[in-house]
Amino acid sequence: MVNITHKSDTLRKATASAIVQLSNLATVEAIKNNQVPKGDVFSFAKVAAFFAIKKTSDMIPDCHPLPVEYSDVRFRINDLQIQIEVEVHTIYKTGVEVEAMHGASIAALTLYDMLKPLDKGIEILQVKLLEKTGGKSDKKWLPTKALSAAVIVCSDSVFNQSALDKAGLALIEKLKMHQLETTHYEIVPDESVVIEQVFHKLIQEKISLLIFVGGTGVSPRDISVETIRPLLEKELPGVMETARAYGQERMPFAMLSRSIAGTVGESLVLCLPGSTKATIEYADALFPQVLHVFNMLDAAGH
Repeated sequence: MVNITHKSDTLRKATASAIVQLSNLATVEAIKNNQVPKGDVFSFAKVAAFFAIKKTSDMIPDCHPLPVEYSDVRFRINDLQIQIEVEVHTIYKTGVEVEAMHGASIAALTLYDMLKPLDKGIEILQVKLLEKTGGKSDKKWLPTKALSAAVIVCSDSVFNQSALDKAGLALIEKLKMHQLETTHYEIVPDESVVIEQVFHKLIQEKISLLIFVGGTGVSPRDISVETIRPLLEKELPGVMETARAYGQERMPFAMLSRSIAGTVGESLVLCLPGSTKATIEYADALFPQVLHVFNMLDAAGH
């Protein structure tokens, strides 16, 4: 199966439909009057759909088992058509569109099986996804304006060329995946004066997203947090609470990170760990949803 361990649990919903075409009004009357010999067709089809939704991962090889938090099956008779809608919700790392379509398919097959003795011309016309929401593919809340990004690596060893920067470059590649152009990339030593100078320069240039990589640990030279925090206008503690919780599920030391986030004017500032693995995990945890802050800033009149 596809690896989804890098994804975060979010509320995901899907609605699918199926259409069963009948060939005579007598079948419609039999359904309405509960005179189908095999029983109450809608009750049977609804239960069958529930079973199908919960068993999707057993039938579709690449589907992940997931918790079904809510499901509903609705039927409507429109002339000679029975229209089926199946809605499924989960809070998980992947969506439920296949579960919804599987439920609609089995509901349609159940109706077909129960009604075929009465209607030799019965057909299943289509099964399709009507809507899905949630997850990172749901971009309706993302800012529409173009955003610029700066990545500043804070590291004595990388600045002195005794080590190579991997974390900053990996982050730039992650940002590309979210259509974010890194217009400024710089390596600076772990010196408060230098970090502060770069900070003010980028703010003056109205860079949308400032990401400082490194200096969030507990060694004497880890001073990025102490330098950047006083420069923020508003700190956003929930951002890094989310990132640390995400990281802690994947390795036991993420709780030791002192990463911070906040805003200055129209800019979002993130201070991330210097470890390449941690930087990638933070990016997976925060993007693209953290970009919603720019909608909030616009609404506030910045």
